Amino acid sequence: MDHVIRPVRADEWRKAKELRMAGLADPSAPVAFLETAEEARAHPDIFWQERTAGVSSGTGGRQFVAEGPDGTWAGTVVVLVEQPGNVDFFGVDIEAPQGHVVGVFVRPEFRGIGLTERLFEGALEWAWSLEEPQLERVRLYVHNQNGRAEGFYRKFGFARTGKTTPAPAGLPNEYDIEMVCPRP
Repeated sequence: MDHVIRPVRADEWRKAKELRMAGLADPSAPVAFLETAEEARAHPDIFWQERTAGVSSGTGGRQFVAEGPDGTWAGTVVVLVEQPGNVDFFGVDIEAPQGHVVGVFVRPEFRGIGLTERLFEGALEWAWSLEEPQLERVRLYVHNQNGRAEGFYRKFGFARTGKTTPAPAGLPNEYDIEMVCPRP
């Protein structure tokens, strides 16, 4: 099945919400996302509308989807742009313009056919194409017990920085590892 990798459009908020809910229902969600399905369900429609609009145009971020010929969204990845002078999700000051990959998800029935690779290619191509702000690096966080995901990210040039942050669940011996891909 041929999938098209493309950015979301603002009016597709319902499909963006449905895909997010599918990701949060995945067994790996507790180590992959900073939000629970219960928290996401509590958001009103305006939240989803604004969220989707915010990653559909401009230079603040972009959400990419893998869309099948029948219109089904098989997966997604989001790149947020973080600006100097701001503070990230973890309370750390942003020192230079950078991208932050979040929300990586491919439905189980579409895994292993190259969609995640194609989503990452689209996301990174967009990040590096920005002229203002020109990003110096793209980063992401991966759970310390998610070796499969870390291996995938390494294939795209991401490497550990040595920085970690407590995992969202706050369980002992669990933490998220920052990985960075420098500008090519």
